[in-house]
Amino acid sequence: MLRYSLIYGGITGAIVIAILSITLLTMGIDSAGGSQAFGYTLMLAVHAVLFIGLKRYRDVEQGGVITFKKGAVVGLAMAAIAAIVYAIGWEFTLMATDYAFVESFSQVMIDQIKAEGLSASAEAAKIAEMEGWMELYKNPLVRLPMTMTEILPIGIVVALVSALILKNPKVLPARAAA
Repeated sequence: MLRYSLIYGGITGAIVIAILSITLLTMGIDSAGGSQAFGYTLMLAVHAVLFIGLKRYRDVEQGGVITFKKGAVVGLAMAAIAAIVYAIGWEFTLMATDYAFVESFSQVMIDQIKAEGLSASAEAAKIAEMEGWMELYKNPLVRLPMTMTEILPIGIVVALVSALILKNPKVLPARAAA
């Protein structure tokens, strides 16, 4: 179980962070306010690796049959590993950009607040709140768990849905050896 969790969770986290990092680095730090929809769609699509890993675990290690509970445990372990790999990868991306993302993203958020047309006091309050969050984000003990929460909920949903689907041995049955 641990081997599958490390392999498939690691692959999932590595693919997501690699694509997001390459996108960020090639599009530039100024695109930091880019499409969150792209990021979350990518995360969801790449989590298909968890389904594949759980199916392989069911077919190879469990003889083609797995309970929902066992599938959920393995799937959730894969999701946790993916989140850890993703968060560590994000730390390397931040280091590679000399943490310029934090400032760039902060500026994008300030520009969005200013574009809302709020009163001066409401605008100042929202900007102060956002700057407080950005100051917290500079602390790696806060940033790592925050980064993990970007990807972990998707992994949890995919893991549980995969376990629910794969508990039925008639769904994508294991192939018999030729």
